[in-house]
Amino acid sequence: MARVLCVDFGSTFTKAALVDPATGDVLATREVPTTIGTDVLDGYRGIRASLDAAGAPAPEQVLACSSAGGGLRLAVVGYEREVTAQAGWRVGLSAGAKVVHVASGRLSGPDVHELRAARPDIVLLVGGTDGGNADVLLHNAERLAHMRVTAPIVVAGNADAAGEVAAVLGATGRRFEVTDNVLPQIGVIAPKGARAAIRAAFLHHVIGGKHLSRGTEFVDMVRAPTPDAVLAGVQVLADSVEGDVLVVDVGGATTDVYSALQPQGEDAGLAKDVVAPLWQSRTVEADLGMRWSAEGVLEAAQREALPVSDGLQGYAARVSREVAHLPADPVEQALDLELARLCAVVAVRRHARPASPGASPRPLADVAHVIGSGGVLRHAAEPDQRAVLHAVTADHAGGWRVPREAPVATDTAYLLFAVGLLAEEHPGAARALAARVVGDES
Repeated sequence: MARVLCVDFGSTFTKAALVDPATGDVLATREVPTTIGTDVLDGYRGIRASLDAAGAPAPEQVLACSSAGGGLRLAVVGYEREVTAQAGWRVGLSAGAKVVHVASGRLSGPDVHELRAARPDIVLLVGGTDGGNADVLLHNAERLAHMRVTAPIVVAGNADAAGEVAAVLGATGRRFEVTDNVLPQIGVIAPKGARAAIRAAFLHHVIGGKHLSRGTEFVDMVRAPTPDAVLAGVQVLADSVEGDVLVVDVGGATTDVYSALQPQGEDAGLAKDVVAPLWQSRTVEADLGMRWSAEGVLEAAQREALPVSDGLQGYAARVSREVAHLPADPVEQALDLELARLCAVVAVRRHARPASPGASPRPLADVAHVIGSGGVLRHAAEPDQRAVLHAVTADHAGGWRVPREAPVATDTAYLLFAVGLLAEEHPGAARALAARVVGDES
């Protein structure tokens, strides 16, 4: 019987789950440090050797995602900051990218310099609704065509001007792909085409271009950026359970929040916003992390008027310098969990709030499942996991409509990425695996 090995090449650890695609059963899991310093496949080969030594059946298929080497860095170039640039930013996040730069309006010389300094892997060029003004889109295409940035360009702007944009970029030999407009009309956001094009550019140009491994094996096995796979897993989870889903992933450098919602009643009217909500979405908080961004957590907590214990300032300073540090005693364990709680609460507050002035808040009151992820939660005792997540569901001081009596669970086996990887080719196994994620809710 076939077996599928799902692998996540993370920035710090490489995780793997061996799955029976007929049942969704998890046959084995492994985790090793990601071997960025040598060849990213060295750690993977160690996982394979460990599975072989344990007598696990050999996989007939390997599906992988990756955020190794910094993941996917995306720059967005749009028309109006609160309209097309905002739409491009949201779509970029939903495609699994880290949005490192957003420019709006006609690109000037200083704008081009800032874009180059951001070192994007891909540039998303957007602007104008279909049939609307195309002057800024064409101006920016001309600028991008001649600037010294080799990143491929995904064009997802005014469809009526797509041919002219392609001609401008093609004339200078730029690598580009034209896809559907992310904002075909005011109040409508269409992420599917741009997400697919960003994923394709990531696979074709970024994975190989980072030279993380010799040969083609790594390129051949990677199917998506890790956050894209996780969001796909969240969507499967939402389709498999009753109610909306919220996932909080507390990492060493960032805290990511994912939500999959089914708008009802007055919430369905939010599509009247200038840039309509993405009901399956992700936000990334680069200043909220357990190690690299630990000191940023305290600054964010202060802005949010959240209490901080006396010893946390010194501990945050230490772990931001010693990013491999693990809690050495119960006192440090408590401080680590306090950092995690602050990361989760602030990140969800930001996820819930309006994305731009005049927009509506994200309707999270009907969330029925709150799922935690990230190493600090996966390795914590169950009561500590619940305490961190219940801090989110009880956060009435944050100005957002908190979930009503939502049970919480932690993806302790780290399966959501595997759910997303399996979704297209093995949908039954993906649904069964998703059910295991919420199996221990409380």
